[in-house]
Amino acid sequence: MSSRSGPAPFAGPAQSAGPSVVLSDLSFSWPNGRRVLSHLSASFAPGRTGLIGVNGAGKSTLLRLIAGRLRPSSGSVTVTGDVGYLPQNLILDTGARVAELLGIAGVLDAIGAIEAGDVSPAAFDAVGGDWDVADRAREWLSRLGLAHVGLADPVGRLSGGETIMTALTGLFLQRPAVLLLDEPTNNLDLAARRRLYATVESRPGVMLIVSHDRELLALTDQIADLRSDHYGDALRLYGGNLADYQAMLRVEQAAARRAVVAAEADVRRRRRAAVESQTKQAGRDRQGRKLAASGSIPPIVAGARQRAAQESAGRSRDVHAERVANAQARLAEAEEAVRDDDAIRISLPGTAVPAGQTVLTVRGLDDRWLPWRSARAAGHDGGPAGPGDTADTGDTADTGDTDDTVGTDALAQLIVMGPERIALTGPNGAGKTTLLRITAGQLHGPGLGSRGLEVVRNGPLGYLPQRLDVLDDALTVAANVHAAAPAASANEVRARLARFGLRGARADAVAGTLSGGERFRAVLAALLLADPPPQFLLLDEPTNSLDLASAGQLTQALSCYRGALLVASHDLPFLGSIGITRWLRLSPGGRLTETGPVT
Repeated sequence: MSSRSGPAPFAGPAQSAGPSVVLSDLSFSWPNGRRVLSHLSASFAPGRTGLIGVNGAGKSTLLRLIAGRLRPSSGSVTVTGDVGYLPQNLILDTGARVAELLGIAGVLDAIGAIEAGDVSPAAFDAVGGDWDVADRAREWLSRLGLAHVGLADPVGRLSGGETIMTALTGLFLQRPAVLLLDEPTNNLDLAARRRLYATVESRPGVMLIVSHDRELLALTDQIADLRSDHYGDALRLYGGNLADYQAMLRVEQAAARRAVVAAEADVRRRRRAAVESQTKQAGRDRQGRKLAASGSIPPIVAGARQRAAQESAGRSRDVHAERVANAQARLAEAEEAVRDDDAIRISLPGTAVPAGQTVLTVRGLDDRWLPWRSARAAGHDGGPAGPGDTADTGDTADTGDTDDTVGTDALAQLIVMGPERIALTGPNGAGKTTLLRITAGQLHGPGLGSRGLEVVRNGPLGYLPQRLDVLDDALTVAANVHAAAPAASANEVRARLARFGLRGARADAVAGTLSGGERFRAVLAALLLADPPPQFLLLDEPTNSLDLASAGQLTQALSCYRGALLVASHDLPFLGSIGITRWLRLSPGGRLTETGPVT
């Protein structure tokens, strides 16, 4: 057992003899005083737990605390069993060997020394019982689609996705009792994701997975929802997978909304009672003054009655004020239980496209417009990508996803008609980002094939890159949107931003200071509220870095959009939610083909 504690250590044994994670009154703040987590208590037994919450809630920080990479400010983390941890952003020595990333380099070196004649006890101790570790490593690499990766290969030759899968291979080789995964599918294509799903589903032990991947969360045994409110942080556990959690949450939220309605009615009732009491008291006061003025009762008696009436009125006011305050407190508590994830409901009539109108034509797709792609797919050489294809190659190259479009009819040109909603699929590294950037007019010049592509755009176009870097961080949200729609007045900009949940001070906030969810809504506003309105949207892996609430907001916004869509994504639940009408696949060789819906 290992226990990592802050100033107030948790006293007491683990709850079971098996692997477990126990959080006891856990708090954490950064050295600058910014609080991240406050007074969390929970325990995790063997099984798969999906850890969800809005971006910035502290999910990654919590995993780092459990992994021992950070120390609590107070409270404790108690872990029974050894821990394996995959961070969201791997920091690697690109000159190291794959065996080092797997954590088996020392064992392999010792085996090599023994085979060369070293009979020292230290060499045999280094090997232990892991004489077959090389075979097991190759077996795991093959299982995860990395059969082409050698143990002696330099890490720098791996793509982003290959690096993640190789690091996961190392964790699975270690067989830790507690496995922590932070957004493991962020940079994986569909084939790699499915291999990971199968592995996660079959693995025993305690597993905590930070993710917004709905297919991965469908495999969990429970959901841990990390949220902050006016009362502090809360980590609530819901039995079942994401669908079960969402069903329970709908029931909870319906009850919470009913409680708000009842609490609002109670506040109104208490206020009416206070007003009625004051009105009656005022009537009694007038009657008393008339009686005293008539001289029908002695002055001393009239004075005593007046003092008693004033004391009674004061007590009554205090009682009613307390009742109103209590009712308002109950209302505030009821409102706190209602989740407001800032739903986006907008009208975008200017984005409408007639059904027969040609929105886009791309010619030259039958030529070798991406020659480096076909070479890379054939040789798995891990070399650099072509110019500008940063998002694809920064994620993962060909992760064992072969060119299964050979033998099918490749498109010589792409024509987008009317309000089509097109999904662009295919393995990472195939060139999807390059195709989107060429289509958007952001990438051109030599090196894009022997002829290049001819792109004809008929109407205004909007492009949402994978990194969401479309805002000027030095400008306010309102100024960014005004730059995209210069003809709009300041009041019009603010009214439109309000529909994206950016009201008042948040519209005046500098873009560089926004939270993740606010920044995403500001990006959407700048994109969809542009003048002229975009009639064709290009979206590159739009849900890759979004929490579940932001992904839902994107779906809502796109349900209001009436133009054409071309979306590169591996997120099948998201694609299913936005009404895709046409499916395309780009192969590693640059061949674009029509396919049926991907399931």
